[in-house]
Amino acid sequence: MAERGAQQPPAKRLCCRPGYGSTCRQGQRAGAPAGGHGESSPGKTHNPESLLDIAARRVAEKWPFQRVEERFERIPEPVQRRIVYWSFPRSEREICMYSSFGSGGAEELAGGPESGDETRLPFRRGVALLEGGCVDNVLQVGFHLSGTVREPATSSEAEAQCSVSISFDRCKITAVTCGCGNKDIFYCAHVVALSLYRVRSPELVKLRLPISETLFQMNRDQLQKLVQYLITVHHTEVLPTAQKLADEILSQNSQINQVHGAPDPTAGASVDDENCWHLDEEQVQEQVKLFLSQGGYHGSGKQLNLLFSKVREMLKMRDSNGARMLTLITEQFMGDPRLALWRQQGTTMTDKYRQLWDELGALWMCIVLNPHCKAEQKASWLRQLRRWNGVDVCPLEDGNHGGELTHLTNALPHAGSRDPLSRAQRTVFTRAIEACDLHWQDPHLQHILTEERYAGRCYRDDLGAALFDGRGWPLWHEHVPTACARVDALRSHGYPKQALRLAVAVVNTLRRQQHKQLDVFRSHKKEVLHKGVTSITNMEGWVGHPLDPIGTLFTTLTDTGHTCEDTSLSISGPPGAGRRAETGGSAHHLLDEAETLTALAVETALMGLGQQRAMPEGLYAQEKVCRHEEQLLAKLQQVDLDQDQTLVQVFRKQALVLLEAGPYSGLGELLYRESVPMHTFAKYLFTSLLPHDAQLAYKIALRAIRLPVLESGVACGDLSRSHHMVSVVANRYPRWFTLSHIESQQCELASTMLTAAKGDCVKLQTVLESIQKNIHSSSHIFKLAQDAFKIATMMDNLPDLTLLKVSLELGLQVMRMTLSTLNWRRREMVRWLVTCATEVGVFALDSIMQSWFALFTPTEATSVVASSVMSNATVLRLHLDSHQQDKLANSARTLALQCAMKDPQNCALSALTLCEKDHVAFETAYQIVLDAAAAATGMNYTQLFTIARYMEHRGYPVRAYKLATSAMAHLNLSYNQDTHPAINDVLWACALSHSLGKSELAAVIPLVVKSVKCATVLSDILRRCTLTTPGAVAAPHGRRNSAHKMMALDKAPLRQLLDATVGAYINTTHSRLTHISPRHYGEFIEFLSKARETFLMAPDGHVQFSQFIDNLKQIYKGKKKLMMLVRERFG
Repeated sequence: MAERGAQQPPAKRLCCRPGYGSTCRQGQRAGAPAGGHGESSPGKTHNPESLLDIAARRVAEKWPFQRVEERFERIPEPVQRRIVYWSFPRSEREICMYSSFGSGGAEELAGGPESGDETRLPFRRGVALLEGGCVDNVLQVGFHLSGTVREPATSSEAEAQCSVSISFDRCKITAVTCGCGNKDIFYCAHVVALSLYRVRSPELVKLRLPISETLFQMNRDQLQKLVQYLITVHHTEVLPTAQKLADEILSQNSQINQVHGAPDPTAGASVDDENCWHLDEEQVQEQVKLFLSQGGYHGSGKQLNLLFSKVREMLKMRDSNGARMLTLITEQFMGDPRLALWRQQGTTMTDKYRQLWDELGALWMCIVLNPHCKAEQKASWLRQLRRWNGVDVCPLEDGNHGGELTHLTNALPHAGSRDPLSRAQRTVFTRAIEACDLHWQDPHLQHILTEERYAGRCYRDDLGAALFDGRGWPLWHEHVPTACARVDALRSHGYPKQALRLAVAVVNTLRRQQHKQLDVFRSHKKEVLHKGVTSITNMEGWVGHPLDPIGTLFTTLTDTGHTCEDTSLSISGPPGAGRRAETGGSAHHLLDEAETLTALAVETALMGLGQQRAMPEGLYAQEKVCRHEEQLLAKLQQVDLDQDQTLVQVFRKQALVLLEAGPYSGLGELLYRESVPMHTFAKYLFTSLLPHDAQLAYKIALRAIRLPVLESGVACGDLSRSHHMVSVVANRYPRWFTLSHIESQQCELASTMLTAAKGDCVKLQTVLESIQKNIHSSSHIFKLAQDAFKIATMMDNLPDLTLLKVSLELGLQVMRMTLSTLNWRRREMVRWLVTCATEVGVFALDSIMQSWFALFTPTEATSVVASSVMSNATVLRLHLDSHQQDKLANSARTLALQCAMKDPQNCALSALTLCEKDHVAFETAYQIVLDAAAAATGMNYTQLFTIARYMEHRGYPVRAYKLATSAMAHLNLSYNQDTHPAINDVLWACALSHSLGKSELAAVIPLVVKSVKCATVLSDILRRCTLTTPGAVAAPHGRRNSAHKMMALDKAPLRQLLDATVGAYINTTHSRLTHISPRHYGEFIEFLSKARETFLMAPDGHVQFSQFIDNLKQIYKGKKKLMMLVRERFG
């Protein structure tokens, strides 16, 4: 708690009573009376405790001192001393609880781990200060303890001394003050050190009666001397206050003279004072507000969870501050400004913050179910909860969806329910509000909580439900989450054995219910299976429920190592008024001889996890189902089956029941579409049962791999499929926000089965068929294929061929599933499949090439499959002989030709490349290209240019020329496309035709003139054609200069090209001048300079260019500045 240096508030009650004469000696020490209140030294005789100490201890625990004074006219001083002595707390556990975030258990008291975090806890630091001899000047005056605690010097701070004062009442610290000024929720180390000094060494503490008692023994002169000395010693602090009080006392009409007596801060509590430990409410509120403002950063969520744990610890100690502290926390949570912001923006709160709200609601559930709370207390809590529940921003129980769930006191929803939109939304406090209607006065419930022997009783309640099973063990028929909430409340409030008894009764009831459901289904199995439709029996599942009933039962049954200090439980009266339960026996009195609590806990978890229940609506509710399932399985995994055959029998028994339970089990034959999948649970069952009963393990896993929400459903009466999947609402497709996680878990289950089935052909085939039938995600099937491949090839010896074939089959399924859909991993999948087929063998490669059209696109088949098959790496990997190589190559070439015919645009070049070594195949591929080029919807100019360049590279220039001319026919370059990517291809095509001869060049120039309108490109082609003689490159070396002459520009075919180039320059000039801006004038002048160079290549080019410039001047004379630049450059 925060300790502040300010003075403690004055005592509420006034002390004015007659003195008791001189019979009491002043200065008598607390340790003087005999009686066993101190610790005896080892080896000495233990004296029996005196009757005075026994009585004083009981009075000090229960009665405020004012009541003692009012009850007895005269209290001897020795009796007062013993009451005062015993009023200080005697246990360190509460002091530890109020001075650390820890549990306050044995590890804290014993020292705990000596880590840096632990040693910084106030409790551990306080123990260190005490053991270091830093506590001094300890004095107890009545119900007030004071002392000084020295803080040793450190490397950064000098030695300090803190004055500490503590008020206490009825064995509880009610107020603390420390000079250190530390502000925190918990007691500082100095308060801890002084408190532990009084607990551990009470005989060393000077004890005085309340100061009022001492003052009554003084005469007037002594009193005046006391006051004057007090003022002299503390004149700077006390003098103003002393003078003020003196003035008021001397005034006859002052308020102080109207009251009989005077306050005494050391006289203990009044009758009206609440008896509770000191809790600094202001600091609790400030700390919670600070943690919430950090928004999940700096470990604030962890700190808030620790505060919730502290509340549970207080409840377990039956400390009233538990509810008080939770109220303060809740007020800050409700005042969080983010709630209104999220509601306004329509956004969701974070998952961790949502879990904090869940814990808040669960804690209020525990508080209102306190079996000893008074009616007025519960009424006060109910008013608080209803006030919070009515706030608009109060979070809903199921996250962002407000659909109504089952009421606490009802196990199943009523028929004919109203429209969900008309139902009131349930908040995190709704269940606690409903729990206020519950009580503990039921005679059978009291019998369960207070008795350990149940034999010989077998009767029913008013509704005809059996109260005991056939063995005589009690049953408790109540809504399961509500019954488990009672169990949690009993554990939370410090009644572990009563919680255990009720938990066993609830589990026995669940067992009985499971067997009755099994009998009902067996008796109607034929009819139900023929009908093929079932109703949802569990709209509100136990796993993922806000109250976590199965988790509560499991924890209660397994957490039997802790002892309870007080096992009495009076439900119908005040604490302590009831009879004491029999606690001498062990927990096995609650069970049959062959049973253990661990086995019972395991059976309970298996029943809860195997329950068939509807997937809840909303993202958070669905995530909670997954989270609770994983948490429960994590607890189950701590149980070692190999060490206990009884547990193996429990697993086997529950597995068989779940398989046979029909619509009541998630592993039954009847499954509705919206059922929560069993994949994660089945994986755990499979791995647990596999070493003990492999057949049952596979049966469980194969049944659980279903995912009916992705199926189309089965019509009524359709028995053609092995397992019936039905939907309550036929046309409703629910929003499964966690579907990706569920599919991942389904994949994990399948992978686990594949791994376990390695080497078993029959099981592998069964698992493969199940995967192909039930898994609908190509990415997950691909992962399974990869997993199987790794498992099959991971050993140093020969690979597992059967598992390799399974891997290949899964890969082929992926290919078929993704053939007509977009998948960014498709290329990776194709490459992997070829690798897998290579490992399987030549026949697998040949098979995928024979059926390529059902597996691959033509591009994939040629560029990846056929190329990989014909690579040297494949030949070396398979150790192929020449005959096998030829056969595989022929299949690859056949595939390439088929692909080229189907998709020549994308596969023709690959087909030519693959067929290079086979003349017939190569010629066939070339003919396919020619046919495609001639077709109206054939190949585009880019593809044709690419193949033409390939042909030239392979030494077929004539074929390249033919393809290039076909490409030119498809091309069209406008006047402003001087950076078009096809320009290089055009230049290459012209160079190729020029190199072949004049006739080829003459044939290609008309195509160029028709296709290219860009002046700069045409002028570039023109200059290239005039640099060398046509056909010079193709001519023999000896005849290069003698047989060929340079081509004239005034004759065909270059004259046509020149005219086209000049015309292109004229047209481009006019186009540019239409929208030219001054910043482009310089660029335009350079363009005209290039045009002049082309004009001058003609015999009359000078005249043509002059006329062209004159025309420009005349037409565009309005552009004076531009025309001035034209005159300066061209005259």
